[in-house]
Amino acid sequence: MNHALKTYQTWLNDSAVDEETKNELRGIADQPNEIEERFYKDLEFGTGGLRGVIGAGTNRMNRYSVARTTQGLADYLKKDGQDPAPSVVIAYDSRNQSPEFALEAALVCAGNGIKAYVFESLRPTPELSFFVRRLQASAGVVITASHNPPEYNGYKVYDGTGCQLVPELAEKVTARIREISSFGQVHKLEQTEAEQKKLLVWLGSNRDQEYIRAVASVSPRSEQMKSLAPQLKIIYTPLHGSGNRPVRDALDALGFTQVSVVSEQEHPDPGFSTVASPNPEEKDAFAMAIRMAEKEGADLIIGTDPDCDRMGAVVRGPDGKFEVLTGNQSGALMIHYLLSSLKETGALPDNGAVVKTIVTSEMGAAIADRYGVQTLNTLTGFKYIGELMTRFERDGSFRFLFGYEESYGYLAGNYARDKDAVLASALICEAAAYYKGQGKSLYDVLQELYRDYGYFKEALISRTFKGKDGVDKIHSIMEDWRSRPPHDVDGTRVVRALDYLEGIEGLRRENVMKFVLEDGSWFCLRPSGTEPKIKIYLAVRKTSNKEADQALKQISEAILTRID
Repeated sequence: MNHALKTYQTWLNDSAVDEETKNELRGIADQPNEIEERFYKDLEFGTGGLRGVIGAGTNRMNRYSVARTTQGLADYLKKDGQDPAPSVVIAYDSRNQSPEFALEAALVCAGNGIKAYVFESLRPTPELSFFVRRLQASAGVVITASHNPPEYNGYKVYDGTGCQLVPELAEKVTARIREISSFGQVHKLEQTEAEQKKLLVWLGSNRDQEYIRAVASVSPRSEQMKSLAPQLKIIYTPLHGSGNRPVRDALDALGFTQVSVVSEQEHPDPGFSTVASPNPEEKDAFAMAIRMAEKEGADLIIGTDPDCDRMGAVVRGPDGKFEVLTGNQSGALMIHYLLSSLKETGALPDNGAVVKTIVTSEMGAAIADRYGVQTLNTLTGFKYIGELMTRFERDGSFRFLFGYEESYGYLAGNYARDKDAVLASALICEAAAYYKGQGKSLYDVLQELYRDYGYFKEALISRTFKGKDGVDKIHSIMEDWRSRPPHDVDGTRVVRALDYLEGIEGLRRENVMKFVLEDGSWFCLRPSGTEPKIKIYLAVRKTSNKEADQALKQISEAILTRID
């Protein structure tokens, strides 16, 4: 009997597993491939924690995987942690079974004598990060699958600084999870008992303004916004997620009064019925918002993903048509606005730092350099940016100003340790209002930046390979490029081959390869930590828009010819 079938039988025979779940499993008894897919492994921590399709099985998201993971987290906090009276803050988004999974996690914490602070309704992931710090909790948990398809859910874990677990901590938690071989080992209280013992404490809407004030405090031109913000007309879509109330509250706090929400996408919907994908990286996700903006004559469109940690912006181009900004473009605009504002107001520190990932555009670094601000690189995953922020706070080496990644994640200020779409929404709207006061749009400013710093163009191409065979396929692609690195790409010489699996540039070992070309272009191969994909990042820098587009097309064709 193979491992998957043996584990499948263990679930069927476990008295702690309910009959409804067992009936679901009995329904696949004659489907060996489905049994293999559900049980060949446990869900693992990736760049975004635990994430998987909802359903019964060890390789699925369900109340048992949540309970087992939480028991492992509880054992870690009690046996390996530094807090003699540990506590956990728990939040969740609009996905299927998110409230149920959040309560399950809370009751397992309570069963282990660990106080759980749980939001009474859905909240943004960055608010969780803020309240882990605010309540001086030992850890945090968010039930979310970010922008994945509707059939997914997930479980993100945060340390006591409000930062997602870095690999060393994730491995310690994973080791504790692996010690749990039966669901009978999971300790859990009933809800009434947990509440009576004050081990389950509900966080209500009366606490939200603490977070909103922290976001608003990052504004570099709050006084000017009193007159400028009311002039900007904004369309916002929360894409059926948790951003609706907090984004509007943050904009209101800064003086934005002309904010209209896409009504069809305003309310939570776990099926994300109006979009193919609830992802602000996708232009299609903005289709309704663009129609509304054209009708209302709006200046700017913003959208946030279901757990409101990613923000996408859409701006008017020279012909009046709306164009979706890439994550790199939005990041460059926010860095330029923030640093120029701080310099103008005399608030730019001598030891300021911008932090970005190795797959993020170098345009932001070029802008930061002009303002005397150093740029540091991390591996992909905002937890590494958060980790550096905590180091800065402890040793005083730098003052963190802005952190971002190309995948639409941004943070400014020290109140949280994860990307924050509420903050990003506020900052991009503030920039748009400021430049509108100068007679310019964000598109105009972006073109000025290109003329000043060069035409940086980037692209991300993904190839999806599902299931166990897909994992093997992705591994073979990485090994092919690792064993046979290219000497040139489309005639341009490769001058640096960076294998991050070797632990280079002071970073952790990670299965990522980056190739730098003689003309400054680069590309990077990286298996996704949360989805069955291999991602190919491409970047060029040229002296004109046309040149950059052509170079990007040629380099992508050359790389995909080999991969496909």
